[in-house]
Amino acid sequence: MPQTLSVIKADVGGWVGHSAMHPELLDAGREALAQAVQSGLLIDAQAHACGDDLFLVMSHDRGEDDEEIHRLAWDIFQTGTEVAQKLHLYGAGQDILVDAFSGNIRGAGPGSAEMEIEERPSEPVIVFMGDKTSAGSFNLPFFKMFADPFNTAGLVIAEPLHGGFEFEVHDVKENRRIFLSCPDEMYDLLVFIGSPARYAVKRVRNRLTGEVASVSSTDKLSLIAGRYVGKDDPTAIVRCQGTFPAVGEVIEPFTTAWTVEGFMRGSHYGPWMPT
Repeated sequence: MPQTLSVIKADVGGWVGHSAMHPELLDAGREALAQAVQSGLLIDAQAHACGDDLFLVMSHDRGEDDEEIHRLAWDIFQTGTEVAQKLHLYGAGQDILVDAFSGNIRGAGPGSAEMEIEERPSEPVIVFMGDKTSAGSFNLPFFKMFADPFNTAGLVIAEPLHGGFEFEVHDVKENRRIFLSCPDEMYDLLVFIGSPARYAVKRVRNRLTGEVASVSSTDKLSLIAGRYVGKDDPTAIVRCQGTFPAVGEVIEPFTTAWTVEGFMRGSHYGPWMPT
């Protein structure tokens, strides 16, 4: 039976400027997720903070873009905003760009990454959480994970990986997408992902099996709001082992502090550091 892993995130208030998250806000998220697990809506769930962003990691069997799952996340972010306002936290409700939930979190401000999969007997998954940067920041790490044989030796020596991977790249300004396969169309892929402010890798699939390997949030806050309201603070889900890169091959790209856009006020470029 297919299962879905959803990661939905939002900045609803920072503790000491935009630097961290207050424990009460994180506790409110965890309490709401625990109730959803107990009710049977979710199989399992966790709430985490990266900088001043709240990330909801949820597993369920309702598929991608499910209204009830997205409503749960919306309600948690609304509750978090109320907690932030009570505590006089900075930027309370910053990523909540609409007044009411309309069936899906997309276009409302929060970012999301979801994948529906047939769970393997063992399903190693890594969730990446970013703060103070933009949606296209995963472009280069994804390329190295799934297309660079000097990073991922499995592309050369492991039969399930040797056929390569297909990249789904989104044009976030024109709301279009293109599918490019590696290694065949590697140079064409680099044309797009080298401009991360406009083009972002949304999804990667194994070409031999068609299985989804990774997915990221490509929501651009400034394009939704029509003005600067904060950085996109992206998230990504990556499956590991078997027909996908090994755990070490997935985290290897982050041993280099790549230069990405973002930082304070979203006005700079700087090194993206894992923590």
